[in-house]
Formats: sequence, structure tokens, C-alpha cells
Amino acid sequence: DHFSAQFDERMQDESYATAIAASQVVHFLARIPPFSFLPEEELQSLAPEIRRVFFPRDARVFIQGETRVDGLYIIQQGAAERFSVDDQQKKLAGVLGEGEMFGGISLLVNDMLAVRSLRTIEDTTFLKLPQQLFFDLCRRHEAFSEFFTDAFGKRMLDHSYAALIAKSRAALIAKSRAGPAEPLALLNQPVAGICSRRLVACAPDLPIRAAAQLMSRSAVSCILVRGTDGGPAGIVTDNDLRVKVVAEGLDVGRPVADIMSAPLVVISESAPISEALMAMVQRRIKHLAVTDPRGQVVGLMTHQDMMAAQGDSPLMIMSEVAAAADIPALARQQGRLPGMVQGLIRAGTPARHINRVITAISEAVLKRVIELTLEAEGPAPARFVFMILGSEGRKEQTLKTDQDNALVYEDLAPEAEGPVQAYFLRFAESVCSALDRCGYVFCHAEVMARNPKLCQPLRVWKRRFTDWIHAAEAEDLLYSSIFFDFRGGWGDAELIGELRDHLFRSLVGWSGFFRHLTQNALLYKPPIGFLRNFVVEPRGEHRNKFDIKRAMLPIVDYARIYALKHGVAETNTLERISQLQQQGLISAAEAGEVEQSYSFLMQLRLARQVAAIIDEGRGPDNYINPRELSGIEQRLLKEIFTRIGSLQTRMSFDFTGEP
Repeated sequence: DHFSAQFDERMQDESYATAIAASQVVHFLARIPPFSFLPEEELQSLAPEIRRVFFPRDARVFIQGETRVDGLYIIQQGAAERFSVDDQQKKLAGVLGEGEMFGGISLLVNDMLAVRSLRTIEDTTFLKLPQQLFFDLCRRHEAFSEFFTDAFGKRMLDHSYAALIAKSRAALIAKSRAGPAEPLALLNQPVAGICSRRLVACAPDLPIRAAAQLMSRSAVSCILVRGTDGGPAGIVTDNDLRVKVVAEGLDVGRPVADIMSAPLVVISESAPISEALMAMVQRRIKHLAVTDPRGQVVGLMTHQDMMAAQGDSPLMIMSEVAAAADIPALARQQGRLPGMVQGLIRAGTPARHINRVITAISEAVLKRVIELTLEAEGPAPARFVFMILGSEGRKEQTLKTDQDNALVYEDLAPEAEGPVQAYFLRFAESVCSALDRCGYVFCHAEVMARNPKLCQPLRVWKRRFTDWIHAAEAEDLLYSSIFFDFRGGWGDAELIGELRDHLFRSLVGWSGFFRHLTQNALLYKPPIGFLRNFVVEPRGEHRNKFDIKRAMLPIVDYARIYALKHGVAETNTLERISQLQQQGLISAAEAGEVEQSYSFLMQLRLARQVAAIIDEGRGPDNYINPRELSGIEQRLLKEIFTRIGSLQTRMSFDFTGEP
């Protein structure tokens, strides 16, 4: 009995240890694609069949074309190099670290012969999934099989990945104090749930007065105007009546077609509400026509519908900004941004849309600040444009941003220029100070319109652009990386257009400028080492972290340099990439990889800033600790940084002639 009890106790201990080991395997694999695509019960059933296999440092695990691969090998601890041998020359294909695997392609497409050699460079423990189980998973789970046979660039941020990433980042900020999450879930609901199905329409020749009376009787804020086919061709809103009729003194007997907005901006009733929100924000409109699967207009969605459903939405904030009576009121609205961005991240909103929302709100704040300043200072004495630069100029603002702006006014006679510049310097000082009070802090390098050097007539700006291009000294390259991402924030758009035309004319034939600009851009390297380990700060406040803003710079530089070279007027990084693809200058595959990589990095960056503000009660920062990321995020980052290195190699070859 004594020995029987000891035996039972030992067996219970071994069973307990086995259960613990299996639980650890499940936890480890659940963080690694493609195992992260599998149901939890599938992982639970796999765990007892997976074995740990140890190899000491410098062991040849597989030999290319010779060794049979008997399973999928996942590194649990350690590192190994994967390489090929061609003409007796060793070519390193990459270094595998924790969570990375070997053998999938060999099993699926190479008759279970190793397609490359594998050698450990540290003492390494693998988790081995037997080949029979591997093949069974591939048969039953298409996403699992495609992970090994499809290119990373195609699968990296497809819908499955995007959803997984959104959930992962939401988990990072789930403990925030921003309030209830119920309104946030609304963003993923279809438009059909909140749009109005009540449509009021009229003939195109109906007099404006009669159309306004019909709107009043029907208690609607807009009316659809029928086209020749009987379907809606345009829309007339309350705002159209105010701006196009009342303000202009237009004859109300004219046909309503004369003032309609056309063509209609439409959205599918199955589209998520977040997509409708982005359309309204980006186009600065308050009405969307809602269509059914056949493309027929079946409803209308207004900004009132959105605000009533959402509460603390971008449209609500922009509405409050437009109505703000003073600078403190504007500052209060700007302070709502972190909570709003957190909600958008939780809802899985793409990073580019979040950037656009932040930028749109910033522009609304700038517009209201300038309106209040003009009321205080009096009308401007000349045509001018308040020029925005840097990240805001690229429509890529985040929650951590300072001011980058300048002022351009029309060329004047010499005797008139002194008083005019004096006015604009007072004006710019007021605007920049107000923006600082609203949360857009002063630029430490004084790249602001209040700087007399940056408050100049158009001819001075043209000469300055030309000098930067022709001299191409270190300081000139710094200025060009900031100022060449410019667009109009408020004022006369013709001045911006004239300056941009001058910029592209000045760039023609100056290959040396692009060579120097590229050499300067190559100084920024992605934070990943030769052994695919993250390069982090070794000491100080940001110890064990890397600056994700700096990590993104090579993509921004890549898009800027090729856009300037080929006359692409867009300033947004992803729009530049899209234009380059449309012109046939980069392939669709390369454009897709760049877009996916940039979007993922921006998503991480925004989530980090929200966490700093809401969770930690501090100012936003751009520092990421890779150890706090999930396994899939770490893997994605490594792949992205590798691809950034490839982009820099191409850029170097194209503009410097060096690989």
C-alpha cells in the first residue's frame, strides 16, 4: 500500500507537470502566426503531441537538399541561421529567433527535403510539430496552409491580420479611464442601423423657393434632385440655401438644379459607420446618400445622425471647434482628442483614417484661431496663406506634435512691404501663441510663421526653395525635408499652387540634390540588428525602447524623394505611394508592402501615445518597448524593418549608384 501510494502520488505529479507543460505550449503558440489563427481548442489538442528538441550551439540541424524534414520546428529559445549553398558559396537567408519556424515550405512543396540549411548559433530549444499533424492542420485550415505558401507582403495586414492587430492594440489600452466603451462599438456597426429611410426628392426645374418650402414642410435638412433617368442626380442642403442663395442674393425663382451639389457622395448601407465618418470628415460634408446592394439610393445619413449616435465623435468635436467663442474653448475641445483616438483604435479604425481625423480637427482649430485673430487684428492688408509643414503638411498628425508652419503673402511694391510684413508678424505671433495654448506647442527650432525669416512674400520663398536645391548643404537638406511637405492651411490657395509649380521647375536637372537628399535619408536605419534583434536605447529614460517615429522616417523619406523626383504633388506618404504606383514607377506589390508596413507602424505609434496620456497620466511619446508587444507584433516589426532596409537599398541604387 505504501509503494502504491507513492506510485499514485508520483503519477499525479507527472500528470500535473505534463498539464503545466502543455499549458505553456498553448500560451506560446497562441502568440505566433499561423497558430494564432487556430481555435483555442485546436491548440489544446495539439499541445500533448508537440515535443521539445534541443540542439547545442553550432549544430547542423538540416542540410539543404539532403536532410528529410520530419516536422515543423519552432524556436522556443535560442537562435539559428538559415542559409543556402550555391556553387559552394554560402548565402545567408536570415537568422531565426524565438517564435520563428523552419520546415513548412520543405514539407509542403519540396517532398519533405530541406530547401535550405539550418545551423544553430546559440543553444536552441525547438518545439517540433510532427509532419502528420502539420499536414492535417494544412488540410483543415486554409489560413494555416497559406501562411507558408503565400508571400508575407500579401498576407501581412489582410483582414485577418488587421482584426488581430486591432484586438491586440485594444488590449494594450483596455485599462484606460476614458469612459464606457459602448459608443465605440457603434463605429463597427453598419450604416443601415442609423441612416434615415425617409427621402424627399424634387424635379431639377423646381424653383429654389418651392424646393425650400418643400424641405420646410417635410422637416428635412436636404432634398434630392432627380436626374434625367429619374434617379437622384444631386442634393440641396440647408447649407446650400444659406451659402449659395441667401448670401449671394440669388434669384429664388431659378431652378433648384443650379445650386445642387453633384454628383452625390454615396456609401453602402453595409459599410461600417466609421467609414461614413471618414467620408464626412475628409470631404467636409454633412450628408451622405446610402445605397443598397444594387446601387440604388435608399436612405440618407447626416452629421446629426452620427453625432446623436456617437456622442464624443470627431464630427461633434469639429462642430464645437467651429462654434468656439475664444481660445480656452478651443483648448478644451482639443483636449478631447486622446479619448476620441482611443475609441477609434478600439474600433479597429485604420491608422490612415485616424491620422486624417486628427489632422482635420487640427485644421478646424487653426481655421477658428485665424478667424478670431482676424477679428482682433483687423482685415489682412494683402493676399496670404498660412502654410502648414511637416507631419501636418503630410496629413499625418499624431497626438505628439509641435507647430511647423510659415506664412506666404503676395509680392508687393517695396514701399508697401514694410507695413504689410509688420501686420503679418503681429498676426502670426497671435496665431502661433493661440495654437500653443490649444496644445500645439511651439517648435523648439522656431519653424513657425512668427519667425520673421518664415513670414515672407512669395518671391522670397521661391528664391529660398531654389537656394536649398542648388546648395544642398546639410542645413538645406534639413529645411527641404520639412518645407517640401507643404500645403495651405488657411488663405489663398493660388499662392501655394504657384510655389509648388516653382518647386518642381527648380528640381528639374538637379540630380545632385536627390543624391544628397538620399544620402541624408540613409542615415536613419531601422532599429534591427544583424541577428534580427531589436536595437533599443541602452540607458536613460527610454532604456530598452526604440523610437518608432525615427523607425518610420525611412518610409516617409522614400515616398518624398520619389514624389519630388517624378513631380507628384501629393504630400501624404500613402497618397504619394499610390500616385507612384499609378504612374508605373513602383509595382503594386511594392506599394502594398509599403502601405501595410507604414500603417502598422502608425497604429503602434498612436496606441503608444494614447496609453501614455490616458493610462500613465503623462505626455505622449514615441518610444516602444518591444518586450511589451505580442509575438505577432514582434514578428511583424522584424519583417517590416527588413523590408525598410530593402527600400533603402533600392533608393541608394537609384539616386547614388551604390547598393
